[in-house]
Amino acid sequence: MRFLVRDRLLGFGDDYWIEDDRGEKVFLVDGKAMRLRDTFELKDRQGRVLIDIRQKMLALRGTMLIERDDEPLATVRRKRLSLLRNHYRVALADGSTELDVSGKILDREFAVEYEGELLAVISRRWLHIRDTYGVDVVREDADPALLIAVTVCVIHLAEKEREG
Repeated sequence: MRFLVRDRLLGFGDDYWIEDDRGEKVFLVDGKAMRLRDTFELKDRQGRVLIDIRQKMLALRGTMLIERDDEPLATVRRKRLSLLRNHYRVALADGSTELDVSGKILDREFAVEYEGELLAVISRRWLHIRDTYGVDVVREDADPALLIAVTVCVIHLAEKEREG
């Protein structure tokens, strides 16, 4: 499953559609402006909220929380003690599952893995459209909405860190 994201629109307070590889709108990322913390909602075509994404308040380093149906789903933060600046850890709410996100986040060239197995590749390489990148969900049993939410989080955290 491949999804297309228009990169220039990715930002706090912006709304943008994520399309499938046929150009059909699949997910809407609804950025909530005028809030105390950065907040996004990932919605389906009918406007139903699938996932809530929000910045964790009072965290020592940037942390984003992902929820589904008002239940915690995952926590995303930059990995500590990593030589790579672009290395993030996603702790799922089950307490035992961690996803690893690494690569060139700001260049939109990175991967999401679970125990060394590739779940998704985020890349501009296969696209000729300017300011667009793809989220290629590799495993059929993976949750595309969760992987897109993780992508939104790590890009948002990396951009906030760059702004410093």
